[in-house]
Amino acid sequence: MPKAPVRSNLKVCLLSPHPMVLEEFRRLLDHSGFQITSKQLDSTLAPDLRGVEIPRATVYVVDAHAARQSTGALLGNILDQWATARVMVVGDKLRETEIYSLLRQGVKGILTYADAREQLARALPQVAAGGIWVPRTMLSRFVDSILNTAQGRRLRADAPTELSKREQEVLSGLLENLANKEVADRLNISERTVKFHVSNLLSKFGVRRRADLILLCYQRRTATD
Repeated sequence: MPKAPVRSNLKVCLLSPHPMVLEEFRRLLDHSGFQITSKQLDSTLAPDLRGVEIPRATVYVVDAHAARQSTGALLGNILDQWATARVMVVGDKLRETEIYSLLRQGVKGILTYADAREQLARALPQVAAGGIWVPRTMLSRFVDSILNTAQGRRLRADAPTELSKREQEVLSGLLENLANKEVADRLNISERTVKFHVSNLLSKFGVRRRADLILLCYQRRTATD
């Protein structure tokens, strides 16, 4: 029997006021090998969610069925208690402005309930590794909205003017939410080589996270359009 993927140590915490939603999330991750805990929230009121105790985990899956203010309060609570946590939000009928707000607050992944059925188990390791799991069209519009700010214009001016062909290829893979191994398979190079190029990209752009690479990639494209 082949070995399970090396992700069994990934600690995932599920948060929802609805027991049936928690059960569905658990079912979707049943064969993932993740270490899963869940917490049923006793209230959907923002003041209560700001003070609720949050179990420690690497990635949090937040049911966004509650009101926007309540979801924001819960997210703030998670990131206040666990600053290095990664958060994925699952919900339906999220308006574009709401999605932008979630991304600005620090959310790294957004899925609809329907998409979660197929993508949740694949998205969580990517988010845990520092990536972003958001529809590309939505991410593009979000980045464009950032580029219109003074900070975006400053970052664009600071970005390197050129990247090597291989760095561009690796960066394109990261933009598509590919893991290092997937990038390596696509380019027919070793995973260690991909990590080397990712490290170089981070250094060239002066950032620490892959999410920032995505932002700066869009900045380069905008500057050359």
